[in-house]
Amino acid sequence: MEFEIEVRPYADPAVARMVEEVQAEYVELYGGPDAAAVDPTEFSPPHGLFLVGLVDGAPVAMGGWRRLDEDAAEIKRMYVIGTVRRRGYSRLLLAELERTAAAAGLTRLVLNTGPEQPAAIALYQAVGYQPVDAFGHYACHPGALFFGKQLTVSTTA
Repeated sequence: MEFEIEVRPYADPAVARMVEEVQAEYVELYGGPDAAAVDPTEFSPPHGLFLVGLVDGAPVAMGGWRRLDEDAAEIKRMYVIGTVRRRGYSRLLLAELERTAAAAGLTRLVLNTGPEQPAAIALYQAVGYQPVDAFGHYACHPGALFFGKQLTVSTTA
């Protein structure tokens, strides 16, 4: 199986389908969908970027970053469909999110997740994400977890 990553708009039908799937998963895990506001235009360059991972041409993973300020962006909607989990696709997608954010001049990525997603937490910690101060919609939520990572900005074109 070949894994490829493409830039797609947040309004892409494959993205919409996976957003519905991840929201349904949040309902199962947490009792409700992610209530943080998402404006699809936030994921359009230069303010952000949205990526879709494909296996043999079929969309199976997604994730994006949206700029918070001059130096930082937030990762949102990291998701891999259940039938292809534990194959390293989330790690590949996350690495590409980091690479593209650094290429856009960002020096830090942040994200939030929850305690019911131990695989996500393990992934983020394994690749260098550390706990950071709470931010955004879930800043006051007692169960929310917040992570961040300093990026190495490439000096080569």
